[in-house]
Amino acid sequence: MDLRTKVTTALKKAMKDKDAERLSTLRLINAAIKDKDIAARADGNDDGVGDDEVLVILGKMAKQRKESARAYEEGGRLDLAERELEEVVVIEEFLPQQLSEAEASSAVEAAIAEIGADSIRDMGKVMGILKAKYTGQMDFGKAGPMVKDRLS
Repeated sequence: MDLRTKVTTALKKAMKDKDAERLSTLRLINAAIKDKDIAARADGNDDGVGDDEVLVILGKMAKQRKESARAYEEGGRLDLAERELEEVVVIEEFLPQQLSEAEASSAVEAAIAEIGADSIRDMGKVMGILKAKYTGQMDFGKAGPMVKDRLS
């Protein structure tokens, strides 16, 4: 079952269960996917976006909410921070499990070895391989410095 179907199924279940908070988050996810579909159609892709693009959308949504929660906590708005973190939990249900620090490190090593990277100039190629293989599973904000350290 593809991600779009999983989101739709979860949306219908939330409607039946009258779970308003979960339903709200699932509608936001669905709207973001539909926005990308519309943009893809404008570019000539009539099939819409695939699972890999949906993973990118979900990853961005989770990251945005984590950043918002941190800002709300710093501002003393714990109620809003809690709401953002509840949305993150719902979004992360559809993301693959995140790689641990050790797994991410070994993935970086494997990507470097795969292309034979030996200098910082190869960082873009290494990051491209990581993004192709580990979209939704790896925090690329943390992976970038790891790659940079290995190549320096």
